[in-house]
Amino acid sequence: MPPTDQQDIQAFLDYLKFQKRYSQHTILSYRNDLRVFFDFLQHQYGETSSTEISPGHVRSWLAGLKQHGLDSKSITRKISSLKSFFKFLLRQQLLTISPMATIISPKVKKRLPQFVDMEAMNTLLSQVEFPDDWNGRTQRLLIRIFYNTGIRQAELVGLKERQVDIFNRSIKVLGKGKKERIVPVSEELLKTLQTYMSDKTDVLGGGDREYLLVNGKGRKLYPRYVYDTVKKYLGFVTTIDKKSPHVLRHSFATHLMNNGADLNAVKELLGHSSLAATQVYTHTTIEKLKNIHKKAHPKG
Repeated sequence: MPPTDQQDIQAFLDYLKFQKRYSQHTILSYRNDLRVFFDFLQHQYGETSSTEISPGHVRSWLAGLKQHGLDSKSITRKISSLKSFFKFLLRQQLLTISPMATIISPKVKKRLPQFVDMEAMNTLLSQVEFPDDWNGRTQRLLIRIFYNTGIRQAELVGLKERQVDIFNRSIKVLGKGKKERIVPVSEELLKTLQTYMSDKTDVLGGGDREYLLVNGKGRKLYPRYVYDTVKKYLGFVTTIDKKSPHVLRHSFATHLMNNGADLNAVKELLGHSSLAATQVYTHTTIEKLKNIHKKAHPKG
């Protein structure tokens, strides 16, 4: 790869990190996609600078990916990475036209998000037994927070005590791109959070007073601990394939929509940047309506 291209890629990644404030995981995905693309160019065409790349180069790469069995969703993501990179070069006036201008992403079949039904969630929170110790309290509480607020796993792990607003019955969530949003919580959950925070000193002899949720040793939770907890307890009440914190996020949104919540309100609660990301939950609602119609209508 020519040194100028390496510099351009690094400048692009710095832009994603410092201006767009993307997560390290997302930046790594962009970097890997660009590295694989430029390695392909080097192998197939020799040294090829960014200004020499044509739509033909890109199509040849994409054809190879498809030939090797890469699915449409993964190919679409790689196209998105290249589009973002060349758009950045256009803004920097390093290009006059993007080689991605005529590249069309393959159609990706939309999959409805998996979710846990309300009855199963009620069973989990009211009947399933958790260990009678601090870890048990934490495990039950983190599941309640996920289902009550719809926040992401990273948002929950990073949640701090000062983000809990007792007076306004809400929590301030730091989401993707460091964007803040306010999510209301139920009065019952709020009381549980207050008790949990005050008991840190009595039960643990202190514990981490910065982060909200801590383990039996009083330390901030690891993402793996959270994931394994959710997977274990969802396994008691549902047979769906995926059992993860994100499934609880889907359940939160789906149940809101199925009970008549406004789509824009759900968008704000989830911290989505566009309404399109939230609209997937309307499909679930439509499926529910179809089932009701089929069962209740004389001509169903």
